[in-house]
Amino acid sequence: MIAPLIKAEGLERVYKLRRGPFGKAVPVRAVDGVSLAVMPGETLGIVGESGSGKSTLGRMLLGIDPAQSGAVTFEGSRMPALGTAEWRALRARMQLVYQDPLAALDRRLTIAAQIREPLDIHGLLPRDARSARVQDLMIGVGLRRDQAGSYPHELSGGQRQRAVIARALATSPKLLVCDEPVSALDVSIQAQVVNMLRDLQEKNHIAMIFISHDLKVVRNIADRVAVMYLGRIVEEASSDVIFQAPKHPYTKALVSSVPVPGKPLTGRMILQGEPPNPANRPSGCAFHPRCPLAGDICRTASPALREIGEGRMAACHMVEGADAPMAA
Repeated sequence: MIAPLIKAEGLERVYKLRRGPFGKAVPVRAVDGVSLAVMPGETLGIVGESGSGKSTLGRMLLGIDPAQSGAVTFEGSRMPALGTAEWRALRARMQLVYQDPLAALDRRLTIAAQIREPLDIHGLLPRDARSARVQDLMIGVGLRRDQAGSYPHELSGGQRQRAVIARALATSPKLLVCDEPVSALDVSIQAQVVNMLRDLQEKNHIAMIFISHDLKVVRNIADRVAVMYLGRIVEEASSDVIFQAPKHPYTKALVSSVPVPGKPLTGRMILQGEPPNPANRPSGCAFHPRCPLAGDICRTASPALREIGEGRMAACHMVEGADAPMAA
């Protein structure tokens, strides 16, 4: 049996929020007891509203934000401590693709210099072979050779994102964590970048964690999907199952918000209210103030993420009744 490439168990990350210089520090649980696993070559999509903890979870999986509780293992070994030589060496095998390519790139360096930088840092390939590797990477992501000497401001948004992806691929990583990698791009460019990522993943057998709030994009690229709400995973299943037959009421609301060509926008589930303040979490199930199926138990007891079918997990007391009609 193939072992997971990366596995997380019970991850927690709590920040202290202070209002004003003399205000009392209030704990905010950005990630609250998350467990997941990603197999080699698999793409896991992580979706949810803004503030659900998706980006924090991605950084924790890379060890950039150390977990205050729980553990991450990569290729069967515990994640080394942040800043150690072992952690820096491991980063060659796991890379992050940032949301804002202009912020991720150094405006003072050419594109070729920035793609080459990981090779220099990790001492990969002989020095005289690195320039050829940069050229191959640029061609692989759809950049022209003559753009090697360009600076970030001289490229379009899509070209900058391709440069960021080329830089992430320079070390031949086993895992890519993509944090909203296409959210700042036009729809047509989004499709190009997503298709490119999918082709590169299949060619190089790279595992990918794709973080996004755009369900249309996630549906096109992910093998499995984990839905997050207020720091917790509330449903996890294969992409086809999630989008064809969601069980958790929150997942139903997200999926129903995705327009389908040729179908009228009727029967959608529209959530009432805003997500709760993470510094003042509701008792019981965090979703119960907005849930049309909430019962008494939902207000008092937090549901555990449990298996509700082969390959499907959900955290909902009412999951057996989640196929009931929902208020629009």
